[in-house]
Amino acid sequence: MVEKLLGLLKVKVVRGINLAVRDLKSSDPYVILKMGKQKLKTRVINRNINPVWNEELTLSVEDPSLPIKLEVFDKDTFTPDDRMGNAEFDIRPFVEAIKMHLEGLPNGVIIKKVTPSRQNCLAEESFIYWSEGNVVQDLALRLRNVESGEVELQLRWVSIPGAKSL
Repeated sequence: MVEKLLGLLKVKVVRGINLAVRDLKSSDPYVILKMGKQKLKTRVINRNINPVWNEELTLSVEDPSLPIKLEVFDKDTFTPDDRMGNAEFDIRPFVEAIKMHLEGLPNGVIIKKVTPSRQNCLAEESFIYWSEGNVVQDLALRLRNVESGEVELQLRWVSIPGAKSL
């Protein structure tokens, strides 16, 4: 397993902004992240269309060309959960920044800028930067297939001893 593994991607699901209403006046949102066969889920935040999760999910990265898919759902008790939009993002620019093997940079130095385009779900420019010895990326993703909503994420890479080097 370790020989194929490149490292771990810590995805902090920070918050949702102006998510769609799927219940009477609000929603009970949660987020599912998928990469390849991996599937991770945040906790449900009840009755809130601007939820703050601040929850860290960890994906094992073997193939950085696989997109990470994000889906937001409204938790329902008696019926299937309602879809509240989806997005996907590419971690290749992030992995390219890690491959630079940067060390000792001052905090906050911007390594790379990713601009919104039709090919990504970015709501605004996303910066890959150096923070306390780590390569970090903040993302604001505009949800698709829904009337409104964004999800903010933060990516952080964790190298694993013995993993295939980048």
